Amino acid sequence: MAAKGSSIGGFAPAAWLAIAGLIVVVAIPFVAVVLQGIFPNLGQGSLAGPFSSFVTTLGDSALIGMAGNTILLGFCVVVASALVAVPLGVFRALYRIPFASVWDVLLLVPFMIPPYIATLGWIMTLQPRGYLQQLLGFNLAPFLFSLPGMTLVMTFNTFPVVYFAVSRTVEAVGARYADVGRVFGATPAKAFWRITLPLSAPGLAASLMLVFAAAIEEYGTPAALGRRAGFQVLVTGIDLRITDWPIDLPGAAILSILLVAMSLATFLLQRWILARRSYQTVSGKPMAKDKRPLGSMQLPVLAAFAVVAFLATGVPLLAILATALSRTISGGLALDNISLNNFMLVFSGEADALVALGNSFSLGIASAIITGLIGVTAAYTVVKTKIRGRLAIDSMTILPNALPGIVVAVGLILAWNMPWLPVTPYNTGFILLLAYCCILLPQPVRYATAAFQQIGDNLEAAARVFGASGVTAFRRILLPLVFPSLASSMLLVFALASRELVASVVVAPVGMQTIATFIWRQFEQGSIGLGMAMAFIAIVITTLLPLLLLTLLRRSGLVAE
Repeated sequence: MAAKGSSIGGFAPAAWLAIAGLIVVVAIPFVAVVLQGIFPNLGQGSLAGPFSSFVTTLGDSALIGMAGNTILLGFCVVVASALVAVPLGVFRALYRIPFASVWDVLLLVPFMIPPYIATLGWIMTLQPRGYLQQLLGFNLAPFLFSLPGMTLVMTFNTFPVVYFAVSRTVEAVGARYADVGRVFGATPAKAFWRITLPLSAPGLAASLMLVFAAAIEEYGTPAALGRRAGFQVLVTGIDLRITDWPIDLPGAAILSILLVAMSLATFLLQRWILARRSYQTVSGKPMAKDKRPLGSMQLPVLAAFAVVAFLATGVPLLAILATALSRTISGGLALDNISLNNFMLVFSGEADALVALGNSFSLGIASAIITGLIGVTAAYTVVKTKIRGRLAIDSMTILPNALPGIVVAVGLILAWNMPWLPVTPYNTGFILLLAYCCILLPQPVRYATAAFQQIGDNLEAAARVFGASGVTAFRRILLPLVFPSLASSMLLVFALASRELVASVVVAPVGMQTIATFIWRQFEQGSIGLGMAMAFIAIVITTLLPLLLLTLLRRSGLVAE
């Protein structure tokens, strides 16, 4: 019999690989941010004046405004996302919606469009002489460049999280319990509010917490819309401190710590909500026949789905495509202004667009491989071993959930830009690779953890009884079983890393372009059509390529249907 901590739970190489990867990818940038905040002269090799920058930074009157704006923006996006997603999700769960799967796809697409690209599409639509004014004679620029405008744009990007959480949770509950309440005299509204909604509350609350965390961490929309409106948030405040002269690294570190505290509090609140209540049904899975016909509500409900799908998916994509197909922006929506020149310029290589595509895809592939390797070994160590320190490993895998991209970028600058370092990845492509791995590591970890939890210990124990080593049992038995989940998460990492913005803008080496920096800089330089052509190509490739690979994996039998 193998001792605990050796076989089922003793794959030491996995533990050491996970620890090494987590230290380099997660711990170093986070510790660098904390130390820089405490010791403002750390970059000069001095520990003098600890906490002195806290007094200066926290005493800045602008900080209260930025922190308040951050919370306000997050709250507004949460409320707006709930107002949009909850009704649609409830109808999707309880009623027979015509073309339900089509609506699901259309409402998923906004989540796949990078927020900064969607924001640029809205700018082209609502700004003066934008597409709305060309079509209808007026513009909504004052609304767009305001808190309500930012809320609207960010809501259309985040509401799918709430929609799918509500629709799946309410569908799992079904209408049967509400029907029992109605038998005992409750009205339909009362049965929903007193029975169906409370049973679905944990999933709803958790999704809203995720929306809040995403809203306070978002960089592209506040940078594009908020600065023009004079609405500063912590993310843009951090960016200003590390990009505008004089550089204020201690101040940026302190603001980063404050933003991490907000994100961590949100994440812990989400976990508490999910752990506080657990509901189980004992009468089987709800069936499609449990869903009711819409009846007289059919037209209003379908209209609501159509309006939301058009605003969230249609407007950004059409604006991006229209801009990409325009010879000149001043030419507007006219047949003689349509041209494929911008797309041809992207693929000609003259504007370094192909180099940017190659850089992003290379970094995306490398990020998927590294995060997949760290994720599967960390998940195995936490779930299947009894070694000491596995709780610390688990904590480090959770920490990236609370690290916004801007904080990761600041931490990497602070950690790897020290003058006394003999070798550093700073100002090379490896610094971007580290950033992407830190930001996206939770994806493979969560997928692999869930997969390992579904595998009993008896399989590995049987292999060890017949003489297989821990490495062999992991490689020949466990890894093939978790590979479907791991492959899906790695494809997601590739898609997200290929178009990541904030870390790319902040830490990209001089002269190195990625998809995100290329698009952002084309807008800054006035080459809007070229930037939009790149954006449309990026959306198509990073959405369709993972789907194509998943289809091929399913057909080969490596991933289950």
